Amino acid sequence: MEPITAWHFTDPGCPWAYSSRPAIARLRWRFAAQIEWRLVLIGLSEDAQRYEERGYTPAFFAASNREFQSRFGMPFGTEVKRRLAGTSPACRAVIAAREIEPALGYAALRALQLMQFTTPGLLDDRDDLGAALATVPGLDAEGIVASIDDPAVVAAYEADRARARSAADTPTHVQGRHADSDGPIRYTAPTIRFEHPDGNWLEVGGFQPFESYDTALANLDQRLERRPPPATAAEAVLGLPVGLTTAEVAAIMRPSDLEDADLAATESELIAAVGEGAIRSEPHGSDAVWLPVQVTDPAIAAIA
Repeated sequence: MEPITAWHFTDPGCPWAYSSRPAIARLRWRFAAQIEWRLVLIGLSEDAQRYEERGYTPAFFAASNREFQSRFGMPFGTEVKRRLAGTSPACRAVIAAREIEPALGYAALRALQLMQFTTPGLLDDRDDLGAALATVPGLDAEGIVASIDDPAVVAAYEADRARARSAADTPTHVQGRHADSDGPIRYTAPTIRFEHPDGNWLEVGGFQPFESYDTALANLDQRLERRPPPATAAEAVLGLPVGLTTAEVAAIMRPSDLEDADLAATESELIAAVGEGAIRSEPHGSDAVWLPVQVTDPAIAAIA
């Protein structure tokens, strides 16, 4: 059976996209290779001017991030960044990695999201971008940063921006989950459009809970197999070895859609697994990323 294609509209500077990672990790676990993921970079801002004109400040975003952490459980840092930054350079870095290999694009996105939300790093500072991308196995970080202004990368970025701004009269628009802050009606992160090989499609616009994605897929193809939750937290980390936050592991381990994720219990189990040598952890902001003891294959990065 051919996989369903998931067109994933996102931006490394969007806290809603970052906070959706637990739901998308659960999708990845449940449906595995039955879904083929494709990134579309929105390009929220070419530079910091738009944010400045709307009265935003680094302190405002730092305070807002704490609210996201409290609501959704993803790790955030406490630092107030030294200035505002546009997201265009980071988007083009993700595209440059994606054009080499889709899995590397997702790995680059993840690295830049962690930088954005757990460190003082800036999405338009090339040294900061390079340092974050250097953490991705198999990725030439220096080469990626050097290619940000390459005409082919810029053209691909502009094509992504245009696609992201084609949401007029779509289900996302009808639900009011769109934005028009820079003119055209655009998709907000993390909109996902599921396309079936038979030509049918369903769209889940903007930030929505896991059940919205699952319901869309159930209506799109009743033949999809649903993998049950792992027996242990370590099994989740080893099964999706790109590195998962506590919230992502807890989402994957939800015993049913009627039970909420248990972050405290998941964290305790993960810590115990580290003590047993089954996995390792890397501190990130208010939490950690949990990884296999050794990761060298860039193909493991195929997770949103």
